[in-house]
Amino acid sequence: MRIAVNAIFLQKNKLEGYGWFVKETFSRIARKYPEHEFYFIFDRPFDEAFIFEKNITPVLVKPAARHVIAFKYWYDIAAARAVKKIKADIWIQPYGFCSLTSSVPQLLMVHDLAFKHFPKHISWHQLLYYKWFTPKFLKKANHIITVSEFSKNDILKYYQVDPAKISVIYGAARPEFRPMEWEEKEAIKTEYSQGKEYFLFVGGIQPRKNLMNLLKAFSLFKKWQRSNMKLLVAGRLAWQYEGLMEKLKTYKYRDDVVMLNWVSEEQLVKIMGSAYALVYPSYFEGFGLPILEAMQAAVPVITSNGSSMPETAGDAAIFANPNDPDSIANQMLLIYKDESARNKMIEAGKLRAASFNWNKTADQLWNQILRTAKK
Repeated sequence: MRIAVNAIFLQKNKLEGYGWFVKETFSRIARKYPEHEFYFIFDRPFDEAFIFEKNITPVLVKPAARHVIAFKYWYDIAAARAVKKIKADIWIQPYGFCSLTSSVPQLLMVHDLAFKHFPKHISWHQLLYYKWFTPKFLKKANHIITVSEFSKNDILKYYQVDPAKISVIYGAARPEFRPMEWEEKEAIKTEYSQGKEYFLFVGGIQPRKNLMNLLKAFSLFKKWQRSNMKLLVAGRLAWQYEGLMEKLKTYKYRDDVVMLNWVSEEQLVKIMGSAYALVYPSYFEGFGLPILEAMQAAVPVITSNGSSMPETAGDAAIFANPNDPDSIANQMLLIYKDESARNKMIEAGKLRAASFNWNKTADQLWNQILRTAKK
């Protein structure tokens, strides 16, 4: 079987939720099924590290899909032509968009409908593109995958889709995330937080991640507790981050906030495993991989009580109202003052993270590929 995979989000040093899902699943699938041919369709020069196995052939299709007009041309003309040329049996579309012109069966992955809930957080032209084409993509796709029951129900709420056409396949924590030894933790704290304990946020810096309310919550925590705790923020500057950066210039506790920007995977693993707690108060997530990554690293988690996050975290996290800085701060205070509760959360978190597995995820995805290719 010839399997085309849209690989435009496999970009060195820029992997986030979409990219990690493709990397973790297809590195396993290609290795497990060497008799099949995989064609990774890139829209810009790629890193050879993403060509995981000998049965993966990279295909570069220009121009780069960087804006809505380029999206339309790339999916419906340039990439569609390339996929036809390689005589693909199926085309995997992991990023919410698909080709409306290709006759090749397409397996579409929709992580979330964030644009429906937070339209102001993206540009007007992207919003129009999502609004106009998402129902067309859902109709065109032969089958749809999403990453949580929450996202599946969200799709069914807004669009006329047969529930049987949507399958839920969960992500998992990447295996690199692990508990750190005491010496490792001390070294990381010395390097990044002046030797002090720290709360950690991980994710792209953009409005939906709710960093402004996290700063307000951290102020309340510092006011109430007067501790030397730091707040580390690890994530690239994504979009609409200017207000946050301006706020930091006059922020009372700015010396206790460390903006790390993007860090390497190796460093992120160490930073995560050395954190006192992960604080992940995002307004909206389709799944929330950092939750499980923290749990696997034996780090307790404070996260939001909405969208998919309670589904991902189960009973192994404590939850806050993302709209209320007091709520977030109170949970930070609880985890700081109650060591017994914190230790129980760590143990519960390790069990929760272990219930998600990339090998299982890859197997479920492969089964859907086989079913969709036969349609």
